[in-house]
Amino acid sequence: MELLTRDYLGNFGFRYLHIVAGICWIGLLYYFNLVQVPAFAAFGDEGKARNIAIDKVARRALWWFRWASIATLVTGILITGLVKNYFQDFMSSTSGQGIGHNVAISIGMVLGILMAANVWMVIWKNQKVVLANAANVLAGGEANAGAPGAGRKALLASRQNFIFSFSMLFFMVGAAHFYSGAFAGATSGNAWTFFIIAMVIVAILQINALGLLGGTAATNKLLWPYESHKNALITGGVLWLVLWILSEILLG
Repeated sequence: MELLTRDYLGNFGFRYLHIVAGICWIGLLYYFNLVQVPAFAAFGDEGKARNIAIDKVARRALWWFRWASIATLVTGILITGLVKNYFQDFMSSTSGQGIGHNVAISIGMVLGILMAANVWMVIWKNQKVVLANAANVLAGGEANAGAPGAGRKALLASRQNFIFSFSMLFFMVGAAHFYSGAFAGATSGNAWTFFIIAMVIVAILQINALGLLGGTAATNKLLWPYESHKNALITGGVLWLVLWILSEILLG
């Protein structure tokens, strides 16, 4: 029963569950951004078919989406807690896993935690308003005037998570399969510099997605990255490219 020992649970057991939960979470994130949002837009804001789809499809998808994010977060935390000396000398050149690995997994972890926070504190909080409005309208009640605004806030956060996901997955996977070997000679000073710059970029994007740099209205030009899934794809690719080039410059 080696699988039940502490090291195997952390290194394999919970890592396996972490990946399974992550596939469900990020898969639904891509479904929402690439499929559901563009498809539902074709129904029109007040269409009965749209409200039925929201009530029957989106409600179920959001249940799996939000709980998969929690499962991904919890299993990730358990990995760091069960693997022996996971955080010992984490940003030091004496670390057993290497500076490249450690800074990469750190960025991936922060992005993952931030994305999970967006799910529960922004997306789900506002989608509850949208779901309640759809059910109320289908029952013959009056539409909630605040539902479109709530849906807009949820959309912006969802698109930001979509943008973050490319870099999050790259650094999560790259920690063990790229950064641990390619940047074995990186110093802790360079690693911290890269980490801090990456976090500043991430923070600016997150603040923008929350509408704190000009509001959430479509007239805010700073929200261009979120106005369509195509814009989000481009922005996600550019963010990944910037962070990768920075890592090559600062860690190489």
